[in-house]
Amino acid sequence: MSRTAPVIAVVATEASGDRLGGGLLAALRARVPNASFVGLGGPDMIGQGLTSLFPIDELAIIGITAILAQLPGLLRKIAAAADAIVAAQPDVLVIIDSPEFTHRVAKRVRKALPDLPVVDYVSPSVWAWRPGRARAMRAYVDHVLALLPFEPEAHQKLGGPDCSYVGHPLAAETALLRPGPADAERRAADPPVLLVLPGSRGGELARLAALFGDALARLVARGGPVDAVLPTPPHLLARVKNATAAWAVQPRIVSTAEEKWAAFRQARAALAASGTVTLELAVAGVPAVVAYKVSLIEELIGHLMIKVPTIVLANLVLGEKAMPEFIQRGATPEALAAALAPLLADTPERRRQVAAFARLDAVMEIGTARPSDRAADIVLAEFFRAR
Repeated sequence: MSRTAPVIAVVATEASGDRLGGGLLAALRARVPNASFVGLGGPDMIGQGLTSLFPIDELAIIGITAILAQLPGLLRKIAAAADAIVAAQPDVLVIIDSPEFTHRVAKRVRKALPDLPVVDYVSPSVWAWRPGRARAMRAYVDHVLALLPFEPEAHQKLGGPDCSYVGHPLAAETALLRPGPADAERRAADPPVLLVLPGSRGGELARLAALFGDALARLVARGGPVDAVLPTPPHLLARVKNATAAWAVQPRIVSTAEEKWAAFRQARAALAASGTVTLELAVAGVPAVVAYKVSLIEELIGHLMIKVPTIVLANLVLGEKAMPEFIQRGATPEALAAALAPLLADTPERRRQVAAFARLDAVMEIGTARPSDRAADIVLAEFFRAR
C-alpha cells in the first residue's frame, strides 16, 4: 500500500484481551503516532483510539456448552467483524486471545486479503489440547505472540507458525503483587491472611463456592482463625455475597483492584480456582492449593483431549507441580483443608512452593523489556515485512 502510516486492525472480545490490546495500542502509538486502529475492543482499546465495530460485552463466552448455545449469533458477529475489517483494507491484523471467535475472523479475512499479515497475540493452548491447531494456524496466522515461555518451543515441535515469547502482562505488575515492608509484616502476623479465590466467572463461582466455604470451615476448626479475604470483580459482587452468605467462616469480600492487590501482598496462603490467578499468586510469592470442577460433558471432553500433566498455569510455567491441585471428585473440603493447613506455617510444604516461586523472574524474564513493547515491535516488523 502507498500510505506511510499503518491502519492496524485489532480484534479482542474479552476484558483480559482488551487490557492486552490497550497496552499494545499504546506501545504502537508511541512508535507510530499517526497509526489508526479499527476492529473490536473494549474501553482500554477504545481509550487508545480504536474505533470498535460493536460492543464486545456479549462476546465474553466461556465453556463449550455456552459457545454452542450462542453459536448462531456468534457466527453473524464473526462475519460482520471480518467484512468490516476487509472493507477497511488494513496493513496488519492482530487477533487477541478468544480463539473461538478471533481465529474465525482471521480465516475469513485471510481468504479475502491473502497478503495481509496476521499476528495472534496469546497462543491457543495447543500444548494442552488439540495440538493439531498449531499446524492448522499456519494457513491464516503469520506470527504468534506468546505469553508463556514454553510456547515458542511447543509451536516449533507441533509445526505451528513463527512464535515469539513477549512476556506475560504480570511481568509489568510485580510492584502491585510483591510485599513491601509493611505488607511483609502483615504476612507474618496472626491471624494469617488467607486468600479465597473461587473464580472470576459466574460458572466457576456456582461450582466452587460451597466447596471453598466448607474447606475454610474445616481449616479454621483444625488450625484456628484466619483473616479470609475474597477479592471479586464488581460485576460479581452481589452473586459472591449471596454465595457466601451461609459460610460458617465469613470472608472479607473486596471488589476494588487496590484491595485485591493489597490482599495478595499480605496473604500467607491461598485457596484458588485454576486459572491465571495461580500465576499471580506465584509472582506474589503466596503458596496455594488449587481446585477446579467443570460440568460432566466438559470433564469427558477434557479426559479425551487434554495432554498436559497439570491444569495449574503456575505449575506449567515452573515445570513442576509446586501447587497441589484437586480436580472434580478429588476436590473435597477435607482434602483442601488438609493441604492448606501446612501452608500457614513454616513447613516443608510451604518452603517448597516459595523456593519454586523464586525461579519465576528468570523463567518469565521479569525485569526485561515490557511485554507490550515487545509485541508492538513484532507487529510493526510484520507490517514493514509485507510492504
